[in-house]
Amino acid sequence: MARQISLQQYLVSMYWDYQNISDPKIAKDLLLFASSLGFIANRKVYSNWCEGSKAKSVLASLDFDCIHVSQKFTNAVDFKLVMDCGCDSSDIVILISGDSYCEILIDSLHLKGKKVIIFAHEKSAKISLKHLADMFYFVDDLPKLVENKTQFKTTSLDAKINYNEAIECLTKAITTTLSQGKRTEFGYIDKLMRQHCVSYQGFSSIHTPDGKKFKSFGQFVDAAVRDCKVQKQGHKLFLMELDKLAA
Repeated sequence: MARQISLQQYLVSMYWDYQNISDPKIAKDLLLFASSLGFIANRKVYSNWCEGSKAKSVLASLDFDCIHVSQKFTNAVDFKLVMDCGCDSSDIVILISGDSYCEILIDSLHLKGKKVIIFAHEKSAKISLKHLADMFYFVDDLPKLVENKTQFKTTSLDAKINYNEAIECLTKAITTTLSQGKRTEFGYIDKLMRQHCVSYQGFSSIHTPDGKKFKSFGQFVDAAVRDCKVQKQGHKLFLMELDKLAA
């Protein structure tokens, strides 16, 4: 079950690649957006900060944690952000970046049951992120989003799907993946389910008849295996009959 605080608020974390989106003017709107979703647990912004940086001072005055990353190797900021984000315990993660490394990071966060929101530059964003994230916006959208707070209330993040519907979604995702000749690994199947089943927003959105919730995507798969709905071999999934041969 998602960890929450008083008033059933979600915990929200922001990870900002400042070298990718270097505009301190968006900071206040980002905070307003994040606070509309829940309690802001982390607000980290990464760069190779110059001494006396005005941008750093502005962000620090808004309680952003300005993480200095020296450029000892290529993509040092990216690696540091990914490492920190991988240890995050929030329910919702906001990534302010449009770089390709976000693809792998989104998959990892989804497998942990987290919702992922991306803010990126329209001209430089990797478009595939739009289809991977739970929500995707361009930074130019921020002022309008803040003006219309009801547009992004947490109701859009509270999708529910019953167990049988989730099983149907799972089998369709496996069928599609096999027909494309791709590997039916947990991460890819989970991503495909999110793309093609509107009500499915990760294993935490599945509601079982007994009211219990799954603690991981793997636990959901194990239940489907016990119910003879699918088969698994390691972290690969298959349907019950013909697809056994494809394994």
